[in-house]
Amino acid sequence: MATTTADTQAMRRAIALAARGLGSTSPNPVVGCVITDASGAVVGEGWHQRAGGPHAEVHALRAAGEAARGGTAYVTLEPCNHTGRTGPCAQALIEAGVARVHYAVGDPNPQATGGAATLRAAGVEASGGLLADEAEAGNTAWLTAVRLGRPHVTWKYAATLDGRSAAADGSSRWITCPESRADVHRLRAESDAVLVGAGTLRADDPHLAVRGVEGATQPLRIAVDTRAGILPTARVLDDAAPTLLVVGADADTRHLPGVDLLRLPLHDGRIGVHDLLARLYARGVRALFLEGGPTLAGAFLEAGAVDRVVGYLAPALLGAGPAALGDAGITNIAGAVRLDITEAVRVGTDLRITAVPTTAPKEH
Repeated sequence: MATTTADTQAMRRAIALAARGLGSTSPNPVVGCVITDASGAVVGEGWHQRAGGPHAEVHALRAAGEAARGGTAYVTLEPCNHTGRTGPCAQALIEAGVARVHYAVGDPNPQATGGAATLRAAGVEASGGLLADEAEAGNTAWLTAVRLGRPHVTWKYAATLDGRSAAADGSSRWITCPESRADVHRLRAESDAVLVGAGTLRADDPHLAVRGVEGATQPLRIAVDTRAGILPTARVLDDAAPTLLVVGADADTRHLPGVDLLRLPLHDGRIGVHDLLARLYARGVRALFLEGGPTLAGAFLEAGAVDRVVGYLAPALLGAGPAALGDAGITNIAGAVRLDITEAVRVGTDLRITAVPTTAPKEH
């Protein structure tokens, strides 16, 4: 099926709509849909707003009504072919009388794939690949999670230009500017869960809830504290957002009544990164935002479990103090984790660099 400039514009709009669901659809993907009538005019738009709710195609078809008959649907992900909490979207498109379907990315989920074949069997023209790279980038957390069987992990850090995450006395407020700190809340809001370790709990008493983002779904706050040394008064244990405390199998948690606990076995005194990720995946976490300090970041990097790095670099120098990244098991320059920089932008007075590893992340 040949594509036109109008097709590209419609799919780009669908990708923008899909992004509105970031942070509120897990364990489902973000999906956007645009429907045009037989003359090419846009008659319906929709996006997947929350897990268990109508899919993007259903929202768009409801908006289009009878105008969808003989028209074209532009969907960022291959229409699903299975009945879960909602019905199959491929069938909904067929029943609405849509004549053509452009989808950007094929569905890698074996339970849902096959929608395109179902459409074709019913006489609907269906083709994939339109703006596939853009749609894949917008849905990267869910796609990575489905393919690897573990959450997609973004490691965020803030540092001075010489790579220090705090001064020699441990003080770190504030390395970055207010605009960068607000930007971090946006990234939290696009995630299913935010993770820190015991060192950050002790040093910063972080809150980890999203502030200043209208309509945000609060992510699950996860604190890894193997010996359960956290105080009941810790800010992360308030009721602003749900919290999961990850502790060693034998940790004494009698001082933490009512706290949601995940007990995991320790390996050399540490919780296994992939053990933790597998349990979080089972809980529906698809996009994990790693905000812990250098030790936790090093453990995730050593485990090959960092899919994206977002670094906020402040125009400041400290010369001493902890580095942004701790021991990641790398002893020789040949073992350096090489990254592709996908974006470098000014945020206030800081520089935000986004990068992804050049080697494929490890499966669980």
